[in-house]
Amino acid sequence: VQLQASGGGLVQIGGSLRLACVASGSIFRLNAMGWHRQAPGNQRELVAYITRGGTTNYADSVKGRFTISRDNAKNTLHLQMINLKFEDAAVYYCAKTRSAWWNGADFWGKGTQVTVSS
Repeated sequence: VQLQASGGGLVQIGGSLRLACVASGSIFRLNAMGWHRQAPGNQRELVAYITRGGTTNYADSVKGRFTISRDNAKNTLHLQMINLKFEDAAVYYCAKTRSAWWNGADFWGKGTQVTVSS
């Protein structure tokens, strides 16, 4: 399995970014997928996940601002981020779990850096 995240960059506070993660292999359609992030000095945290059936869940800190979605035809996971805050700056990683429902990540791809400036 390979997970390749992209779409990070430098954005002003209040701005928007859309992250993408392309997954290799056929398991993408079978499993729940998620986005994590890790800021310097902090532990990696789960930002959002989406089940195989499309049910979503978000960390309280991003509810109403982030939207996770999946395109099974393209093996692609997205994270739309709006109204970005300084505390959203981190390396963002996409991840998979072993089942259709989220029960913790068992594999992470390489991350993409999100930087928020004033």
